[in-house]
Amino acid sequence: MGVEPQWVPSEREVAGAKVTDFARFATARTGSAFPDYDALWRWSVADPAAFWGAVWAYFDLGPEPDTVLASTEMPGAQWFPGVRLNYVDRVLRQARSDRPAIVHVSEDGSLIELSWAEMLSRTASFAHTLRELGVSVGDRVVGYLPDIPEAVIAFLATASLGAIWSVCGQDYTAKAALDRLGQLEPSVLVTADGYHYGGKAHDKRDDIAALRAGMPNLTATVLVRRLGAEIPETLDWATVAPAPAGDRIADVANPPRSDPAPGDPIGTETFSVPAGFRTEPVPFDHPLWVLYSSGTTGRPKGIVHGHGGILIENLKAVVLQSNIGPDDTFFWYTSPSWMMWNFQVAGLLAGATIVTYDGSPAYPAPDALWAAAARTGTTVLGLSPGYLLGCIKAGAVPRRDHDLSALRSVGVTGSALPPSSALWLRDAAGERVQVNSVSGGTDVVAAFMGGAPTVPVWPGELSAPCLGVALDCWDESGEPVRGEVGELVVTAPMPSMPVSFWDDPDGTRYREAYFDKYPGVWRHGDWITITERGSVVVHGRSDSTLNRHGVRMGSADIYQAVEKLPEVTEALVIGAEQPDGGYWMPLFVTLAPGIELTDELRHKIATAIRTDVSPRHVPDDIIVAPGIPHTRTGKKLEVPIKKLIQGGDPSKVVARTAVDAPDLLDWYAALRTPGDPGAAPETR
Repeated sequence: MGVEPQWVPSEREVAGAKVTDFARFATARTGSAFPDYDALWRWSVADPAAFWGAVWAYFDLGPEPDTVLASTEMPGAQWFPGVRLNYVDRVLRQARSDRPAIVHVSEDGSLIELSWAEMLSRTASFAHTLRELGVSVGDRVVGYLPDIPEAVIAFLATASLGAIWSVCGQDYTAKAALDRLGQLEPSVLVTADGYHYGGKAHDKRDDIAALRAGMPNLTATVLVRRLGAEIPETLDWATVAPAPAGDRIADVANPPRSDPAPGDPIGTETFSVPAGFRTEPVPFDHPLWVLYSSGTTGRPKGIVHGHGGILIENLKAVVLQSNIGPDDTFFWYTSPSWMMWNFQVAGLLAGATIVTYDGSPAYPAPDALWAAAARTGTTVLGLSPGYLLGCIKAGAVPRRDHDLSALRSVGVTGSALPPSSALWLRDAAGERVQVNSVSGGTDVVAAFMGGAPTVPVWPGELSAPCLGVALDCWDESGEPVRGEVGELVVTAPMPSMPVSFWDDPDGTRYREAYFDKYPGVWRHGDWITITERGSVVVHGRSDSTLNRHGVRMGSADIYQAVEKLPEVTEALVIGAEQPDGGYWMPLFVTLAPGIELTDELRHKIATAIRTDVSPRHVPDDIIVAPGIPHTRTGKKLEVPIKKLIQGGDPSKVVARTAVDAPDLLDWYAALRTPGDPGAAPETR
């Protein structure tokens, strides 16, 4: 008997979905019928120029261009040649007076609302300040900030000028932030004196001093006072981006729209912007922001994205895939260092209210994010599988303890979502709450596959490829496979694929990152399975695949089996090839307080893997570790740990500044495969 879906959209939900409205629009435009999501997706990848042209028209992003896709070459696709625009223009069009633009939640539970008038007024003021500081098109403005409204405003002001934005969260050390932001040689730094996490205030003045010393081209530092500290020779945020005198938008600087486009907010006031605020039109592929690779194997790669590609892709993703509109409150727990921060800001493109959050997701209680979602009336909530697992183990029941009546969708990303967690969400959040598990990357600031409001949800599966994503699953020889594990590839360009890597003039690093294995085809580095119903299962990174006796397995499958055990808080598994041709597959675990690794617990862990995953992938050793190291965006360091255990030079294998707990690396480096003099047998 096949797996039953855990959520199926009702006829009313399908009829009212924004993607259904878009399908009707596309039918009227093309004369072709799109009876379901699958038909719409197939058209979107068979004729990308027609699809993205329809997206452009649906959201009324400007006069229709003569050419949508001038070249389909990858890398090097040419989107919307000759078009000039600015990401911020779409945000300005959403201005309204009936709902806030941003709601900020602090760890202590306090809320601050920013109206659209205040957000745009502060944006206009800060843009004016940047101009006075000499910032213009192509200059870099960087942030060292927590997830606060000031970060959103600083980004919008920077982008409005055609300058380039980049940001790191303040959990990064000064060295880690400099490894990233320092590459850009910025002229302005926007920072906060500190942040709150886990009930504590974290003073960042020393790190800020080190950052400023390492950025010789800075002309100004702008300080947001979160902790009330003073830093000499800085500009006060409250002065350069002051709150407006009144809570309304100034005189209209652009003519009102008489006929709202499809996808525009419903029932909002006429399009108005603060007096004197203007945006700089830039080419479609002009740099909007720079994001970064994890940096675990060298200097982080600066991934450059363009205004137009991000605008059109994020509108598609937020509105059509996530069904977010002007009546929604969009809250994704994130750090400014992670692409999900950029994606949440895109909620403003749809006229939604977005929620920023400064603090721990599990303080003062494990269900702190659910409490924040209830208080803000969140309709679309984004979480990580790790946070959900913590809630499960803490016995949280969100729907019982919090008013989640507004909630209709929970997005999940960061790692694979186990079926058990998906089913827990159904029961703990509500049967009619859609679980929208998505997977994509910093590389595209979007998802390759995920949910859609018109497609069922199956436990542990991503419902479908996203519109406009020519997703496939290939074997080693480059042949498509179904129902078995293969490489995630994208066979046609997407508008939000990187414009370039920073400081990569001939594109060598860019090509090596995505196009080395299958020339002309994007290889993302994930193992996936495409099922017979078109859904997708994610097995983890292909470069950390476990290969026991020729049978390949993703690490995510192991984690799903082990981490649901109450005794285990987290696990990491590697497969290390040995010089003699052998293969050592240890499983590292961290245990719940008071738990010891007894023979009984070893047997329980092995049985869970044997039963839920594969008898071939029961580990050779189960080792209690002092912790599991991650990148600063939360991904486990499987490949670097494997290289360390195989004897790799720690100074070359992994950059310590890219790791959340770098001291753990020394513990793993001291281990070796069995028989090596450097092994630590007492841990096995």
